[in-house]
Amino acid sequence: MLNRRTLLAQTAGFAVAGLCLGKAAAKSLPGIEMAAMRGSINATEIGVQPGALDDQSKAFAKMLAEASDRDQPVFLPPGTYLVSNLKLPARVRLSGVPGATRIVYGGNGHLMMAEQAEHIELTGLVFDGSNQWLADYTQGLLDLRRVAHLVIDNCQVTGSGKNGLALEHAVGRVGRSDISGAADAGIYSVEAGGLEISGNTVSDCANGGILVHRWQAAEDGTIVSGNRVQRIGARSGGTGQNGNGINAFRAGNVIISGNVVSDCAFTAIRANSASNLQITGNTCSRSGETGIYSEFSFEGAILSNNLVDGAANGISIVNFNEGGRMAVCSNNIVRNLTTVGPYTADPPGLGVGISAEADTTVSGNVVENAPLYGMQLGWGPYLRNVVATGNIIRKAGTGIVVSVVEGSGTAVICDNVIDGARNGAIVGQRWADTATGDLSQSTDTGYAHLTVERNKVS
Repeated sequence: MLNRRTLLAQTAGFAVAGLCLGKAAAKSLPGIEMAAMRGSINATEIGVQPGALDDQSKAFAKMLAEASDRDQPVFLPPGTYLVSNLKLPARVRLSGVPGATRIVYGGNGHLMMAEQAEHIELTGLVFDGSNQWLADYTQGLLDLRRVAHLVIDNCQVTGSGKNGLALEHAVGRVGRSDISGAADAGIYSVEAGGLEISGNTVSDCANGGILVHRWQAAEDGTIVSGNRVQRIGARSGGTGQNGNGINAFRAGNVIISGNVVSDCAFTAIRANSASNLQITGNTCSRSGETGIYSEFSFEGAILSNNLVDGAANGISIVNFNEGGRMAVCSNNIVRNLTTVGPYTADPPGLGVGISAEADTTVSGNVVENAPLYGMQLGWGPYLRNVVATGNIIRKAGTGIVVSVVEGSGTAVICDNVIDGARNGAIVGQRWADTATGDLSQSTDTGYAHLTVERNKVS
């Protein structure tokens, strides 16, 4: 009878024999890759050679077209492939050896473009723009438009003369990739239809890190999570258009979570006219202007569990004058702010921990070392339904300032701890000017729209 021990021994023998046979078969195949055994086309078998000195654009384009017609993947062995002006066919599944398979832009136009593609999958590839000029008609080193299913995984994109990745009407994901040295933004997405940008490193880009934009305000649904964004400049200038680590513009239903963003010329995470927004669990360090911004005509924003360390302003939820309203700002840490920014600020200046204006709760936050104000509630008449409760403010110029201009709406300031505010714990202001004494000293503020109660001041 066949017992269990005999069966295992025989099975092990079959496995060893099969492994040996597989190795022998692999050695007999052309090229070095096992990918061919999985149905991939070996690029070297159809005339595309790694390390060739000549431009291989024609052979490369022919290879991609043949693979698209056969609906097969293509494997590129390690080496350098010099190409230019490639228009990707409907179906591209192109892979290589991570860090070793290099596709280098030869100049005179663009590297890769796609329009109305069904499926584009790029994995384990290095795309090197060599800091060369890109034509006016292209937006990035990889310019991919109207892609029904996009996957970019474990790739490197470096040295682009414009954006690193330029995506338009893309659906899919960009993950585990390194994008660096772009002359504009690292990743620029416009009009996405459900895109995930996760686990990437974006660094040393001249104008932006990860941009999620739309031409008109509408639902976008992009998820930006777990990325590391660092050293982002603002070479093209402005007062916030450039220099942002992660930027959502007119894009609704966007989630920005779990990112580590540092050393941006302006804002670590900036949302402009982006409704139903979530900015949660991010770490933002050494921002040149504001750590986290939700501004202009937005409705609905949750900014929670973030850490802002080093900025001119910490968290700003503003522009009620433009329709910006409805937010939750909770459980954030904001610390080590400065009055110095990338431009000369309008009054009241920089150095504010948290700003809020309309239909917003500000609760459970800790603000430390805010040289101007720990919190600023309202600006002129632009104040409505703001609740600040259960916060800790330590070492601030003024603990909390609140607008007392005619037309200001309701504000409730209760149960906060304010420690070491040099110029008063809670003070009413008319625009940038002080209008009251310290309102924390009495429950009767003298203003019908204000409730100030049970705050602990030391």
